[in-house]
Amino acid sequence: MKTVKFLNLVALGLVLTIPVVGCKKTPRGITPLPGARVSPPSAPPPGGIIGTPTTPVVTETPTGFPTGPRGNYEGWPEDREIFKSQTIYFDFDSAVIKSSEKSKADAVAAHLRANPSHAVKIEGHCDERGTEEYNRALGERRALAVREQLIAAGIAPDRVLTISYGEDRPVDPGHNEAAWRKNRRGEFILLTPK
Repeated sequence: MKTVKFLNLVALGLVLTIPVVGCKKTPRGITPLPGARVSPPSAPPPGGIIGTPTTPVVTETPTGFPTGPRGNYEGWPEDREIFKSQTIYFDFDSAVIKSSEKSKADAVAAHLRANPSHAVKIEGHCDERGTEEYNRALGERRALAVREQLIAAGIAPDRVLTISYGEDRPVDPGHNEAAWRKNRRGEFILLTPK
């Protein structure tokens, strides 16, 4: 009888301990929300003590443009015109890049390979149909699909940022299929060093 009570107590202790001891996993490849402060993880300096704060090292790209820590493009000038003709359009309620649109992503990737100091931001957009939350999530899936296409073309993931505007920034304010077709898109914005 004492053994059964003891085993029940041990089992209860394990059940209560598991949530406290659980591991926190750090997500990778997640695009930060607009306005969120994100600090890149820092590695300890060679020969340093783990836990010692370090300052990011400014590096130089092969073309000589100074950059901040890789992936930090805050304050970089944005060019919306250079890739205007490369806008990728999506089918209704889809985040799959059509085969006819893949060459546009390839052209952007070619530019980024030729200009290693440049980065790109991808904006995901939707038409007005659906809830705001659904469209924001769909816009994010579209931006991430385009991002994956660039990564598959050899562009480093930290050079490709994404953001979703959902239905908030329509190109055509109309309320018909012709307008909606233009609003279901992924746009490229070139980021260049200061």
